Order: sequence, then C-alpha cells, then structure tokens
Amino acid sequence: MIRTSGAMIVLSVGAGGLVLVSAASAAPADAARFTPGAPGVGDPYFPDMGNGGYDVSHYDIALRYDPKTKGLAAVTTVTARATQNLSRFDLDLVGLKVSSVKVDGHKAEYKRTGRQELVITPRRGIHKNGRFTVTVAYGGVPQTSDDPELGTSGWVPTRDGGVMANQPIGAATVFPVNDHPTDKATYSYTLSAPKGITTLANGDLKGRVTKSGWTVSRWEMREPMASEVSMVAFGDFDVLTGRTGKGIPNLTATQRALGLKPEDAKQFFTMTGGIVEFEASLFGRYPFSSTGGIVFKAGEIDPLETQGRPIYNMTDEAGPIPSRGLIAHEQGHQWFGDLVSPKRWADIWLNEGFATYAEWLYAERFEDEPVQDSFDEAYGTPADDDLWEGKVADPGRGQIFDDLVYDRGAMAIHMLRKSIGERTFYRLLKEWPASHRYGNASTRDFIRFAEKLSGEDLKRWAATWLYSEGKPAL
Repeated sequence: MIRTSGAMIVLSVGAGGLVLVSAASAAPADAARFTPGAPGVGDPYFPDMGNGGYDVSHYDIALRYDPKTKGLAAVTTVTARATQNLSRFDLDLVGLKVSSVKVDGHKAEYKRTGRQELVITPRRGIHKNGRFTVTVAYGGVPQTSDDPELGTSGWVPTRDGGVMANQPIGAATVFPVNDHPTDKATYSYTLSAPKGITTLANGDLKGRVTKSGWTVSRWEMREPMASEVSMVAFGDFDVLTGRTGKGIPNLTATQRALGLKPEDAKQFFTMTGGIVEFEASLFGRYPFSSTGGIVFKAGEIDPLETQGRPIYNMTDEAGPIPSRGLIAHEQGHQWFGDLVSPKRWADIWLNEGFATYAEWLYAERFEDEPVQDSFDEAYGTPADDDLWEGKVADPGRGQIFDDLVYDRGAMAIHMLRKSIGERTFYRLLKEWPASHRYGNASTRDFIRFAEKLSGEDLKRWAATWLYSEGKPAL
C-alpha cells in the first residue's frame, strides 16, 4: 500500500503485472456521497424556514382534536423526491411532541434543533431523484406563532375550536412541513372531532362519517398549494353549499358564536360566488376545484387568502359579514398569491398589489368608484407618510404586510396599465397567472413578462415604482 498526496493507492498483482488502483475508483458505486439537506431554503427574510435536499409532492395530514385538552393527536405523511443524495434532511415543526418517525416504513432517527427543525436520519441514504415517504406521529397543544413585526399566525384557538392561519410561517405549528412557498404540494386531510364540532379544510369534501361519538371528515386539495395558504378549522359552524353561476362548487361556513342571521350567511355565500365569477372574467378561469370562505371570531389575525376558501376573522371587521371589497381582495389572491406564489418573500407585492387592485376593479364595476379615483386617493397620501418609506419590491422582513406592498403595489400596477395601454393590460391580467400556473414567480420574472407582452421597455417604470423609496412624481 502506498499513500501519496493524501490519497490511498492499492498495489494489485495480476496477470499483466503490478497495477495501481485508487481506493476511490475501487469503492462500490453505492458508497456514493450522501450529504445533509440544508436546514433552510435561504430566503433572506426567513433563512431558516423551508429546507433543502428534497421536493414535497403531497401531504396527508390526520388531525384529531380534543376540545377538553385543546390538543391535537396527529399523524402526517409527507411524500417527497430527493434533489440530492440525502444522508439526512429537516422538516419544520414547532412545539408539538414527536413520538415516532418512519422513512419508507422503517424507523428513523430524529432530533429537534433550533426553533423549528426536526432533523431526520433514515436507515440508509436516499439517492437523488429517489421518491420517499416520511411518517411523523406527534401531538400536544399547538402553539400560536406571535411575531412582534408580523403578528399572529399558525394555530389560533377560538372559543369552540381553532383555525390554522399560516401566513407567513405558521404551518409548522400544526404539521411537519417544508415551510416555504416555493415547495408547493397537493394535500389531503383527515379531521376528527367529537360529534357536534364541524371540521373544515381547503379543497373538496370527500366524505364525512360519525361513529362512536366522533365525526371524521376527509378533504382533498388536488391543485398544488403553498403551505402558507393551507387551512383547517374546528368549531361550531353553519355550512352552506351550492354552486356559483358558472357551476363552481361553493362552500361557506359561518361561526355560530357570531350570531348571524340566516340571511347574512346566505348573503356571504352569494357575494362570494358572484365576486369569484367577476374576477374570473378578468383574470381567467378560476384555478381551483371549489371556492368559498369561512367567517369566525378569534384573536388578532387578519383575513387570509387560504387557497380556495379564504378565512375572515371578524374581530375588527365592521358588519356581521366581510365587506364586498374584502372578499374581492381575498378572492383576487386566488390568482395572485395562490395560483402564482412568490419565489421569495421580498416579491410579496405581486400578491398584495394585485389583490388590492382587484378591490379597485370591483369598486369601479359595482360601486361607481373609478380605479383612477382609488389611485388618486392612495397617491394623495402626504410625501412624509410612512407609506413612502422602503421599496415595494424589497420591503424588508418586518414590512411585508404594510401598506407599502398593498397600496404602493396597486399604484405601481395602475402606472403599468398607463404605460402599456388598456388592451395589453387586460391581456396581462389573464396571461400572467396562466403563464406561471401553480408555480412561483419573482419581480424580475414579472417585469420580463410584461416587457415581452407589451413590447415596451419598462425599466424606468420598475425603477420608479418598484425599486425606489419616496413618493414618485407623476
């Protein structure tokens, strides 16, 4: 044996004489290098959220809610594909106690590190492009994520149950997840609760049975979904089902504790269907298999565009049901934010700017308020107001839910409309979400798309309305 330059060389005697064979080349093919997946996707705003080394295709989430303890007993199975040779990988999970982890049916080692990392080491490495399943059994009372800059997200208790409101990083309070918008997946839910408690989720209801005092419902979201817009709810709800004018299944639920009149619940159902149909006429075919909404009262959480079925917390909302403008905003997100999600959280103006503009378009069509008037009102904000601080296309972690991305985002869209003309702009409203259907896109992607569609050089528009601080001159 000769050691040279740190590499081991083996001398082998054969029929042809002495042969040099390096240990590396002699190693069996399966001794391939397996390395850990990254503990985060590297998003500058949330570097530890999400994980590297794999891509999730499906979550199967089984939750059993006990109103006596306010706790969950749960099993989640994650189906994924390795994007590298994996020696180990992480899932995001906050708080809840893990009792077992299996990879492809075999027990796997696991440990908890940091705030939310569940580090899993399978019995053997997983080859790149190999498909695998991870089954995690866990339970406990889920935590609410309270961020001093971003507010409340994740599991939010209500007087009769709880609601999952995950934007931006709350999903990990309820299930093990690759918690970043770039890893979309399909979902199925099996939700169990004592008889009398309604169970709700994204997607389509596939069945409900009651046995031995427990009701179990099964839901499926067949279109790819980002974890931040996944949703479940347990509580005492009145549920209405039917179809929109164009035949889209519509399910709305209103919490009985709100004391709504039947006509209020019916109005919410009807408004939701009508607004979805109006927006489909502008933005293209409705992208999911069903629509609807859930109205309830809980802590300090904002309404949220949970995929296919937005949630509306009425704590701070005037009136017994959400306003038409609010419904137009959250349903507008079904195209802008849900169908097409941001590549990075810095791109969130593509969600909120377009959803705010959807409100303006609705007000113009049905409330006799021209879009230009909405623009003028927002633009009339004094130049020294906080609204004009920061950059729309890079607002900073603590500003992703500020007026900066909502109102200035909508103003940027209106100025784009003026730049490219009416006909091209209305083409953009349909072709942009269609071009990135069920995927992700960045601000740069949007600018390139708009330039290609319009044939215009939009660098000046982008520099003025997206990448500059301060109030732009008109």
